[in-house]
Amino acid sequence: MRLLTVLLVLCGCSNVWAQSRPSARDGAELRVMSFNIRYGKAPDGENHWDKRHDLVFEVIRTHRPDVVGLQEALRFQLDAIRKALPGYDEIGVGREGEDRGEYNTILYRADRLKVLDSGNFWYSDTPSVPGSKHWGNNLPRICTWAHLETREASPKRFYFFNTHLDHQSQPSRERSVRLLAERIAGRKTADPVVVTGDFNAGENNPAIQYLVSRGEDSRNGAQTEHRLTLIDTFRKLHPDAKVVGTFNGFKGTRTGDKIDYILVTPDVRVLQAEIVYDNRDGRYPSDHFPLTATIQISH
Repeated sequence: MRLLTVLLVLCGCSNVWAQSRPSARDGAELRVMSFNIRYGKAPDGENHWDKRHDLVFEVIRTHRPDVVGLQEALRFQLDAIRKALPGYDEIGVGREGEDRGEYNTILYRADRLKVLDSGNFWYSDTPSVPGSKHWGNNLPRICTWAHLETREASPKRFYFFNTHLDHQSQPSRERSVRLLAERIAGRKTADPVVVTGDFNAGENNPAIQYLVSRGEDSRNGAQTEHRLTLIDTFRKLHPDAKVVGTFNGFKGTRTGDKIDYILVTPDVRVLQAEIVYDNRDGRYPSDHFPLTATIQISH
C-alpha cells in the first residue's frame, strides 16, 4: 500500500484518498467541514478563483472531511473540485433551480457514506419553488439537506443541512432560521442532525440565538413549537475564545464576528472543533475561514 501511494504521487494522480488516506477512525466518528469558497465570478483581482482554486483543493485534501457543506459554489467551481478530489460525490442544486446560480452543495466521501434521502428548500413563503424569495432578500436563498448513512457493519444515520442566509436582510435571516428549525423538527426519523453554513450573523444575532437557545422566540421569549436545541461545536469546546472572526476578506483578519457555524443536536458528541487558518505565504483560499469539527454519532 505504501509503495502504491508513492507511485500515485510520483505519477501525479489526483485521487485524494490514494494520496492521503486517513488512518482508520471509530465507525461512528465523522469529520465535518463548513466552507464558503467565495463566488467564482467575483472580480477579486489577485484573489480571483483562477488564482486560488488550488488552495481550496489543498484545504479539503489536507483536512480530509467525510462531509463538507460548501457555500457560494458555482457549477464550474464544483466541477473543478470534483475533478481534483474524485473521492467525493455531491448533493444539491443551484439556488435559481437546477444548475443555475450558487449552490449550497453537500460533498461527501462516497466510500464512507451513502445517501438515503435528500432535497432542497428555499427560504420563502413557497419553499418548494426554485428561486423564490419573499422576506426582504434580493437574492434567493436555499438550504440543501441529506439523510446519510455510514458504510460499516453497524451503520449510523444522521441528517445534514447546509445553508447560506441573506447578507443584508435581518428579517430574512430570522424567518429563515425558523423555517430551518421547522424542517429539522419535521424530519422523518429522530436521527442526529448536523447543520453547516454561512449564516451572515454573529453569535449574538437573534437568528443565531433562536437556534441555540432552545427555540425561544427572541422577540417575546415564548417557547416555540419546534422545541429545537442546536449546539455550536466550536463553542462547545472553546467557550471562552475571543478572537473568532470567520470573514477574513482574503487578508487573514481574525477579528469580527463568527458568522460561519457547524451546529449539531445534543445527541452528537463533539470531539474536535476549529477555525481553519490555512494559507500559503499569506494567500488565503477564500474570504471566509473554513470550520471543521470531529463528531461522534452514538445511534
